[in-house]
Amino acid sequence: MPTPSDPLPYKIACLCDLRDKDGRVLLLRRLKAPNFGLCSPIGGKLDMHTGESPAQCAQREIAEEAGIHVDIADLHLAAIISEAGYENKTHWLMFYYRVMKPVWVEPKSMREGELAWFKESEIDGLPLPDTDRRIIWPLIKEHEARPDAAGRPSFFAVHIDCTGPELKWTVEQHGRVLPH
Repeated sequence: MPTPSDPLPYKIACLCDLRDKDGRVLLLRRLKAPNFGLCSPIGGKLDMHTGESPAQCAQREIAEEAGIHVDIADLHLAAIISEAGYENKTHWLMFYYRVMKPVWVEPKSMREGELAWFKESEIDGLPLPDTDRRIIWPLIKEHEARPDAAGRPSFFAVHIDCTGPELKWTVEQHGRVLPH
């Protein structure tokens, strides 16, 4: 375990929220760290060697993990999530994208894990990272219930401190909801 004087690496990633025509959410039960055995949206780290943008990363990860092409115009940046000291191994900066058109992906197994569709009401009963269960999914639901004028989830930014015995978080920005 690192000491306070040892800097933790900072990783930049995207999370991709894909929904089908019935509103079910595509989740990956991970077979690799981080979050081994837990369910999370598909996503991955930005390719820093090529200068990839967060939206390009989301588009690439969706193609690699879900096997479908999504236009960048169909991606909506719904949140920025930062986690300090996650699992005492790293800091994360994550761009959370919601795909704004229904998609279909056949459930499948791959090297990252098992892809499956879940009703939103089933998510709380799944094995989830504690940050997702207590903070991220409730914020997603809250902001989905407050769409902008175009019908997209309102934006939020949250910072989660995972360094202590208890999670602490601060919602640093709530998106504005324009009148309909």
